[in-house]
Amino acid sequence: MTDNSQKQRSDSLFLQLVLSFQAAAWQQMGKVKNPVTQKIERDLNQARFSIDILVMLKEKTKGNLSEDEERFLSHVLSELQLNYVAEVDKDQKEKEKSEEKKEEKKAEKENPKDKSSRKRKK
Repeated sequence: MTDNSQKQRSDSLFLQLVLSFQAAAWQQMGKVKNPVTQKIERDLNQARFSIDILVMLKEKTKGNLSEDEERFLSHVLSELQLNYVAEVDKDQKEKEKSEEKKEEKKAEKENPKDKSSRKRKK
């Protein structure tokens, strides 16, 4: 292999590595189906791990990437990070709604007569 073809192969492998972690993070955030199960599966802890690996990769390769590679990696990271934050916010809002419903049900059990007055207050 010539030096030029080795560099091209190395560049291609780097891009494939980034794309692999990007695809994993999308899947782990529940944005795309798992290709094996054909189901949407969410695991935000794993998504965070995939993003953290890309952050580490960016830090470790600083100064060794071409402008295009640096721009590509930065774009992938910012896109994943923004979507991750949105998913975490969505989970938090769903938890808050669930807690509110639990409190309402608990209050209904304790005071069934007050049910209509609580609904009017909302």
